[in-house]
Amino acid sequence: MHGCDKPKFTDVHRELRAFCDVQGHKAPTRSSVYNAAERVEVPMLRWDALPEAVQTSLYNLAADAPGDLVPGDQVVFHAFNYGAPRALSYASGLPWLCLVRADARRGWRPKSHALLRAVMRFRGL
Repeated sequence: MHGCDKPKFTDVHRELRAFCDVQGHKAPTRSSVYNAAERVEVPMLRWDALPEAVQTSLYNLAADAPGDLVPGDQVVFHAFNYGAPRALSYASGLPWLCLVRADARRGWRPKSHALLRAVMRFRGL
């Protein structure tokens, strides 16, 4: 089975607790770790670094400058809803946070959303 790049929150909490013990700080609760993960910013992707198939799936966006940035969850959403197979393939390999945040977006086409969920299951998300 494919490895999962999403960390286990119990492992993250254990490491954070050990670090805080060494530093003499009070460790956060596990629920605080979950809440902090919800506030992490999704990775931004450079427009000019995206494959052409992905750029095409972002049909309602246009880059004004070569270095313009696009949120990773938006890339996933558009690639799965409107993209060609190459765009889907690219989006499937983006960091786990992009897929999880895209899954929470509104406006999914049912079959496209089902495909995203299948990719997420395969990746262990």
